[in-house]
Amino acid sequence: MAALSHFIVLIERRRLRQALAAALAGLALVCGSLGLQAAHAATPGKVAADLQAALAAPTTPTLSWARDVNGIRYVKALVIANSSDTTLAALRADIVARGGSVYMRYVAVSALSVLLPAQQVAAIAQRSDVQSISPNRLTARTGVSMTPSLIEQSSGVPSVRTRTEANSLYYTGLDGAGIGIAVLDSGVMWKHQVFNDHQSQTRVKRAIDFMKVGDATAVGVKDWTPGIDVSANLYPGSQTLANYEATLNNTHALYVDGFGHGTHVAAIAAGRDFKQTLDSTGIAPGANLYDVKVLDGKGFGQLSDVLAGIDWVIFHAKEYNIRVMNLSLAADSSESHQTDPLARATRSAVAAGITVVVAAGNFGQDADGKERFGTISSPGHEPSVVTVGSANTKGTAARSDDSVNFFSSRGPTRGAYLDAAGLRRSDNLLKPDLVAPGNKVVGALATDSDSMTNRSHLALTYPQLANIVGANQQQGVSVMMLSGTSISAPVVAGTVALMLQANPGLTPPLIKAILQYTAQPLPGANLLQQGAGMVNIDGAVKLARVLRTDLKAAVEAGSIASGASLLAAGMSLPLTSSTLNGQTFNWSRIVYVGGNQIVSGDALFTRYQPLYDHRLVWAGNSARRAGLSYWPAASGVPAGTFAKAIVWAPASSQSLMTAGVVRANSLLGASSWVGKSGLFMPSATLTGWLASGSGIILSEGIILSEGIILSEGIILSEGIILSEGIVLSEGIVLSEGIILSEGIILSENGQHKVSSSNDASLLGEP
Repeated sequence: MAALSHFIVLIERRRLRQALAAALAGLALVCGSLGLQAAHAATPGKVAADLQAALAAPTTPTLSWARDVNGIRYVKALVIANSSDTTLAALRADIVARGGSVYMRYVAVSALSVLLPAQQVAAIAQRSDVQSISPNRLTARTGVSMTPSLIEQSSGVPSVRTRTEANSLYYTGLDGAGIGIAVLDSGVMWKHQVFNDHQSQTRVKRAIDFMKVGDATAVGVKDWTPGIDVSANLYPGSQTLANYEATLNNTHALYVDGFGHGTHVAAIAAGRDFKQTLDSTGIAPGANLYDVKVLDGKGFGQLSDVLAGIDWVIFHAKEYNIRVMNLSLAADSSESHQTDPLARATRSAVAAGITVVVAAGNFGQDADGKERFGTISSPGHEPSVVTVGSANTKGTAARSDDSVNFFSSRGPTRGAYLDAAGLRRSDNLLKPDLVAPGNKVVGALATDSDSMTNRSHLALTYPQLANIVGANQQQGVSVMMLSGTSISAPVVAGTVALMLQANPGLTPPLIKAILQYTAQPLPGANLLQQGAGMVNIDGAVKLARVLRTDLKAAVEAGSIASGASLLAAGMSLPLTSSTLNGQTFNWSRIVYVGGNQIVSGDALFTRYQPLYDHRLVWAGNSARRAGLSYWPAASGVPAGTFAKAIVWAPASSQSLMTAGVVRANSLLGASSWVGKSGLFMPSATLTGWLASGSGIILSEGIILSEGIILSEGIILSEGIILSEGIVLSEGIVLSEGIILSEGIILSENGQHKVSSSNDASLLGEP
């Protein structure tokens, strides 16, 4: 997520701090008077911390999700269910009976978007079919030549395609054609010419705008109205669905991206630039785009809209061949990925066969320039998604001078849960997965459809972003420059589109493994700073091309066995090195699995590993499996097209990895910042050891038995926080529940600290 601009922070900072302080100060006093203390004790960990603070405040905090209505305090929340009933009928009825309302029932996550009287939250939390309750938090975005653009060159695109004409209308090789990329952001300016195909027709095939409706107004009910249930089933062919889609439809609207972030993000993923001397062509200029607007003209949205947007993508994924989803946005969450609504929704999108690419966040350093670990945003802390950090190419195509941006969020993940003894435990999962160019990247500048007068908010607020030497700043072709992990994410999203064009049989977990295995470790950066390293399109496509193209279908049909050949007929593994822009480098050979394990070796790609089943998620010592159901045939639409429900349950006993895989955990040693060991080991060092044959070759693989995995993962000792002066963020807590560019970090000692350098993560670094 690129950092929000200073003017937003300056306006909001004092109000946010005052509201948060008031909420926390009144917690102990009000818990007793509201009867919340006993209720919370009976439901440990079910109610999110920021929601508890709002419930306990002596007066209703100024929040987007809390309000007094006729003297009663109400909150808007996401109720995560734990029920075999996919309609959640009993839970919905109880919410209405207690004076609440139900606005939406989701497919991506078994959850309800609700309005609840504050005094009823604890009672709903005590239900056995409720797993957790989170506030409906705000979300925010996270920033004519035959020579390829800088972003193409630095990522390795020239090795997989060439231009056949100087105007770049035509390509030979991979351009993402036929693959759909859904962009959940502030909108995509479809009339910008970078989104045209070679026949000057827009590749923005659909546009959906969740800013057009409130939580309830899509069905004609006034927002903040208690005592109703409007979560009608939206099934194929129904009038309700037709009305809903018509209300949300934003296709060919005149002014779709008032903020300007989504247009730039989409252009990095799939822009086709042929009007600029300074080329800004994106990674997959032939891919189709699906604009799912979940952020407003100032870069804000709410969690319920993002969940609804993910639902829309899952519902239409097979219809439009949407294989990639880009989320260059984030919500604050101190919750574990196990319960966080946004993490759970993206996990379900992966289970539906969609590769989800998300920004890591821009909180790698505080305002004093000090490095901060444990600052990965939600949903970047979800193990099944591809979490992308930001690299600085220093304005050159050569990769020898590349480095990780200081602002890029570091791992491990710090979402927390309460164990059986009621003790707070952090997930401590390995993130980010890799990094991609995200510093001063040139891409499309959004305007209205008629003039340059109405430039997008970002360009008007920061005119220097559009001050690009040699740029043609005319209507429909204008460009600007942005930085941040939100710009790095679409580089990877476009890369995934190229990989799927080369091999449509890849599954999301296999795609993630290929991206990491073929990445280039940047010198000096460790596993928590860069993951496996810099994205390498050359290597990713080479490896994708030698694998069987029927894998996804075989996985979904259950017709492939553990250890079966993963190679296509007559194919063998390529050399584990690439040469880009005159530099030859070894691939990382690093793959994160299970959230806290590192594996390597040829067996990862010569034999089918059961963890490549996208309906399976493995994190820590347990694994869960998704069950997907689809609507029957209706109105000429074949059965199995539209998702009906996704239900998660503990995975049955099975093999997760085969014998022959190399386990690298033992190579790391204890984690020490001073000693540069463990998770602080430079990724390049680990790569060198793996290339020389180090590591333990598993003789029996990794087995899931009775839902529990006995293999030990990598553990980052909490003691390192004190012994070596490393501070791990315990979640970014704000009264709005949103990550802002100068958000307040609630660290372990309870002191507030400014968390990021705003200018660097928006305007870039040297």
